[in-house]
Amino acid sequence: MLFATQDIAKAVDQIYRYPLQQTAADALNRQLRIRVTDPQLTDFVVSLWQQDRLCRVEEEIKSQGPQIICSLGLSVK
Repeated sequence: MLFATQDIAKAVDQIYRYPLQQTAADALNRQLRIRVTDPQLTDFVVSLWQQDRLCRVEEEIKSQGPQIICSLGLSVK
């Protein structure tokens, strides 16, 4: 079992909150295709997070009014 560290927890939290950068998604797919071990994958994810290359972290933009998201409703951001 993996030893959970603060860095791992922060990287996972970022993955849940923000979209992956395309380069990170591609790199992670390559790692999964070559079947790296869980500890290697964890180290890789933490490395991407430490280098700010894991997710597109964008601060929330203030509301700019309603935005049409589909023909059935509106979304206010």
